[in-house]
Amino acid sequence: MKKVIIALSLVGILSACNFTISDKETDVGALKNSHTFAFSNKVKLDTFTVAIVGNHTKDMQLLFTIKSFEGKEIYRQEIKTSELLKNYLATADMTKESDKIKFLKEEISYFFEDHHFLEPAVTADEQPDKNVPDQAFYHELKQNGLNGFDYRLGKDQNVYIAWSEKEKKVKVYYKCC
Repeated sequence: MKKVIIALSLVGILSACNFTISDKETDVGALKNSHTFAFSNKVKLDTFTVAIVGNHTKDMQLLFTIKSFEGKEIYRQEIKTSELLKNYLATADMTKESDKIKFLKEEISYFFEDHHFLEPAVTADEQPDKNVPDQAFYHELKQNGLNGFDYRLGKDQNVYIAWSEKEKKVKVYYKCC
């Protein structure tokens, strides 16, 4: 009788453990990350937040926002996770929902790695090329020395943004591969 009780207890514990692990693999509540960085001001810190909103990867969106040191939202970008995943499906094995969630968690962590925070956005010796959408803004950044940030929209699509003191908004200053 003791062996049966121990065996049933062991099965119950293992089942509970497996259920918990499965829940964590698809838990979208954990898909949020924040970081502070001097962006719209050379000294005061703005808050960068990236989160996944939605319940299923085909309907989710990656929401990237920046709130100024004054608490005002100065940037908002929504990216469909289906588009983000589509760029990687050919090169990665992501057939299960849990694989897609794992990938999105890795993207959230990657989003705020140090190399994405650019100090300054444009150095004095850099010259604009064909990937600069606004030459005047690029030169503004060279003069004011404000910081920049880059993020990817997909496997080969990077966007570089910075604060425009003249226009009082976040703008793209470089977009490329």
